[in-house]
Amino acid sequence: MINIQKQIEYWKNGAESDLETAEILINENKYIQGLFFCHLSIEKILKAGIVKESRQLPPRSHDLFYLASRALMKFNPQDQELFQVLMRYQLEGRYPEYNPVIPPKEYLIDYFEKTKTLMGWVKAKL
Repeated sequence: MINIQKQIEYWKNGAESDLETAEILINENKYIQGLFFCHLSIEKILKAGIVKESRQLPPRSHDLFYLASRALMKFNPQDQELFQVLMRYQLEGRYPEYNPVIPPKEYLIDYFEKTKTLMGWVKAKL
């Protein structure tokens, strides 16, 4: 039997740490890496939601759409657009032949702010 609250805290703390790392990377002009960590922060906070909802360990998946469906949360079209963007940048860290286009800085800042907002929304539901 797993300790549900401990698992939720594990995923939530990881998400918060990854969001801090994303901000540091973005401020250091490491844009693709920053977006990769934005993806990780959303992935982990969704996994916290899955644990809360299912009372089981989350799946070993990086697919934000799949994780969101397992967390049983309703996301608006803007959140789903953010999922699509972040999914592009999570691949870069896993597959060396995949080289996504680096977005202009104003887009990057927007993606980061949307990530922070979405993470706060999910955390409020935990």
